[in-house]
Parts: sequence; structure tokens; C-alpha cells
Amino acid sequence: MSYTALYRKWRSQTFDEVKGQEPITEAFKNQIKTGRIGHAYLFCGTRGTGKTSVAKIFARAVNCLNPVNGNPCNECAVCKSILNDSSMNVMEMDAASNNGVDDIRQIRDQVQYPPVDGKFKVYIIDEVHMLSQAAFNAFLKTLEEPPEYVIFVLATTEPNKLPITILSRCQRYDFKRISTETIAGRLREISDAENIDVEDEALHYIARVGDGSMRDAVSLLDQCSAFQFDHRIKYDDALDILGSVDTSVFSDIIRALNQKDIKSILDIISKMIEQGREIGQFISDLIMYIRNLLLAKTVDNLQGLVDMSKENLERLKSDSKLFSTTELLRYIRMLSELSNQIRYSTQKRILLETTLMKLAYPETDASLDGLNARLSEIKREISNFDISSISVDRLKALNEGENTNSNELKRINTPSKVALPKAQYDDLQLLKKDWRNICIAVPSSVVSVALRDTFVKPNKDRDGMVIVTKSRGSYKIISESDSKDMLCKVVENRYNKSIKFSTELSEEKENSTIYVTEDDLNKININIEVEG
Repeated sequence: MSYTALYRKWRSQTFDEVKGQEPITEAFKNQIKTGRIGHAYLFCGTRGTGKTSVAKIFARAVNCLNPVNGNPCNECAVCKSILNDSSMNVMEMDAASNNGVDDIRQIRDQVQYPPVDGKFKVYIIDEVHMLSQAAFNAFLKTLEEPPEYVIFVLATTEPNKLPITILSRCQRYDFKRISTETIAGRLREISDAENIDVEDEALHYIARVGDGSMRDAVSLLDQCSAFQFDHRIKYDDALDILGSVDTSVFSDIIRALNQKDIKSILDIISKMIEQGREIGQFISDLIMYIRNLLLAKTVDNLQGLVDMSKENLERLKSDSKLFSTTELLRYIRMLSELSNQIRYSTQKRILLETTLMKLAYPETDASLDGLNARLSEIKREISNFDISSISVDRLKALNEGENTNSNELKRINTPSKVALPKAQYDDLQLLKKDWRNICIAVPSSVVSVALRDTFVKPNKDRDGMVIVTKSRGSYKIISESDSKDMLCKVVENRYNKSIKFSTELSEEKENSTIYVTEDDLNKININIEVEG
């Protein structure tokens, strides 16, 4: 006998077995018991929430010869014929592939004939929003006034696409996403019955990945049981099989973002990809972790809101103190946009890396959210500043600053002047003129972004140039030998010149020094410092 997938084998057979939709199933049980049955129903909700299962149970219940408290008995001849798909009273149609006028006309012709056995003919039309406009128009009259023995059950994941004329003719039931606890409980029932040895922690993770869909979660359990056929399924096994990432990795990402440690972030992503993790799932899980950070920052009692171990919960609370609410909201917004973009991209890794760099450096985001995040970062740096590190003499000097004479202030604010050898001066002017284009031409997007807010100045030992940046994260990236080698190659290809580069972490401004050639010393009458 061929193997039957778990989600098919364990499809609910009565209203009482349907999990997470108690208000809807109770309403239908009452309708069966009282005989107050409508002629048209609309089931709305996301995939795997029980729409088709409830429709089939309802089709058996209205025709059952011996209903039990509103549920079908599943033992009588009528129930059995519907269960094995041999009944002429229940017809299923997939509107995704049968969406034309002719398909609706066929239904309209069939409803004229009463049921062969049982009380009602039930038409279940799945994905009804896929019907064409002409098909909807042909369906209206039949839907509004069908024969008394006909019931229509329409199911859709997108009710907003249905014409109002259809919506107004149906009793509407909205199937909500099923909670993680409810799904995990059902998975435990199935795993015990199927002799699948699985940890509770692994079941809860599978239930969470199911994202409110019972069918998806049961399919994932089936996948895990096939992989670990004769071994206990542990939490780490579920992570490996489903291509997901442990919570501690997201904590490491968050802390690296706080420290602007781009190198660590890129290492984590590289390791994740090498292990075969799915980038889309990684982004979804990262969004969920940041959502939990936001809850930890704004809600006192996280019980029932966050599903994780005590140790991970403590780490979550610690991570939440690293960012403001504004920054976390910005993270969720940008990662959600990335999640939508990445579905159609062939460069998923690059998109992920550049987005994380933008998160680390809000100054690269010109939007209002980016500005607010930058302000939050500045406030945090100010609050962490140790004022005790300033000496009393320094405070006194700052307090007496107004007594500094104007000539001294003028001297401080006047740019210094440095003379260079003509060859080094020419190299400097060449690079300064085209520096932005050179940075963009670097093949690595990571290095290119790190070079964005830098400038070049001559090296004091008269050999090569110095790349100046005030960003610690950019300094780490640019200082790597591979980064400098890429930059040297770009310069050599553009200008046929070999120029060495070193790096400097400094608050120095680009125009704080004026450079001239040594040949110009005799032509101008200003104080010039000669390097060397």
C-alpha cells in the first residue's frame, strides 16, 4: 500500500477534531442540530486553517443519516460514499483551473436535478476569487436563488477580490490563523499516534514555522520524521532539516549591528549560507526576533507573547536594551521590505548584506526613519559618555574658553598648508577628483559602501595615500588587505598607476589641510609645512 502524507491521513473528520476554529465549528454544529441551514457560505482565511476540511465535514453532516451532536457519524452509507469520493451529492471544483463561464454554466445545469441519495447537493468551490468576471455574472442568479436542496460553499484566501454582489449573498466565516500552542498540541497527538519520537521544543519550533497553518506544520513534521526515521527528533535536528537558524545567531547579529561590526555580520551570513540555510527563512526569523525585542522593550509580562527558553529570554531582554523603539521599528520595516524584494531577486545574498549594512549605519538612510534612528544612536552615545574622564583642568579650560583671544581662534580654524613632491601631489589631485567613482567601481559591494564617506590624503612618508574615515566599522573593512588590493587594482586599471593605500581612523575633515607642490614654494608668500 502506498504511503499517505500525514496532512491527508490526519485531516479532521468531525467538527470536534477541527483545531483553532471553535466559534465556526460550534456555529455549524448548531445549524445542523436545529436544521437552520443556509444556501450559500463563504469561507475566508489563509492556507491550512481548515476551510476545505470544514466544508467537507459540513457536506457530510447535512446529509448524514445519523448525525451525532451536529457531527457526521462517518459510518452510514451516505457518509462513507462522501468520504471515498463516490457520492454524486458532493461536487468539488477548483476555480483556479476551472474559472470560465462554461464551468459555471455546467454547475447551473446540474443544480436542476435533485440529489440521488441524501438531502442536499453540496458544491464546494475552492479559490473562488479566481473566477472571471463573466463567470461571476453567470453565477449570481443561481447563487442567490438555488433550489432548496442545493448548498454552495465558497472558499478563498483573498476575499477582497470577490465582487460585492457575491459577498452579499453568502454567510461569511473568517478562519483565523491557528495559535502555536494549538498546532503544537495537535502535532503531539499525531506524533504519538504515529510513533514519531520528537522533543517538545522541536514540536513548538515546527508549529511556529507553520505560521498559523495546521497543514503546513503537519507537512513539516512529516518531513522531519522522514529525515530522522529511527532517531529522536531534537530541536537542532528541526533547525537543520527545515533550513532554519538558532535564536543565538540572531542575538549575535543584533549585537554586531549595535557595535557596527560589519565583519562579524558578514561572517555569520557566510556561515549560514555554507550550512545550506534558506535566506528567505533567515530574514523571516530575524524579523520575528526583532519583533520579540520590541515586545521585551515595551511589555512587562512576556508570558504567552514570546515562545523561547528561559536562557534565550534573558538574552532577549539584554539585547532589547541596546536599541531604542524607533530603531527596532526601522529594522522591522527595512527587513520586511527586503523580504518582499528577495523573492524575485537572483542576488539574495548581496541584498541581505547591503540591507544589514544600512541598518548598522543609519546615516546612509536619507528617510525620516533613518534620521530618527541616527538621533537615537547619538542619544545613546551621549548617555554612555563618562564625564568623569574629563580632568578638572580641562573643564576649567573649557569654562574659560571665552577668554581665548580672537587671533588664537583664527589660527585654530585656519587650514594648515603642506608642500608635497610634484608626483605625489599629482596623484592626490587625480584621486580626489574622481574618488567617488573609484569607490563605486570596487567590485565588492561591502567595501564600496564602507568607502562611501571617506577621503584621501597623502602619506607622510611620501609613499602612497591614506584613506581617512571616522567610522569604526568602515575602518575595519577597509583595513583588510583584500579590500586595499581591490582598490589598488581599480586605480591601476583606470589610470595605469600603482598607488599604495593605508587607512586611518580620524575625525579630521577633508579640507582641513591645503596641499601645494614644492615647486610652488618660491612663487607664493605663505607659511608652508614641508612634509618629510
